[in-house]
Amino acid sequence: MQMKRTESNAGTDPRRQQLMEDIRKTKYALDCAYSNFENVVDPDLIDCSIYELKAVQMRYRFLLKQAELLDLTT
Repeated sequence: MQMKRTESNAGTDPRRQQLMEDIRKTKYALDCAYSNFENVVDPDLIDCSIYELKAVQMRYRFLLKQAELLDLTT
């Protein structure tokens, strides 16, 4: 039977720390991508911003799923 880690032990797990850092950085990139999308006016840049935004959203979603899996398996 697997037990969920307590908060004090979970904070020292290097995998968890790296994942949380990746999530933080990706959230910042997502905020920047939204800002860029809201501020561009050139049609080519709008397309570029949409692709960038979609890519960062997918990465963010992936990392959140990984965090959920890590919490369930540790």
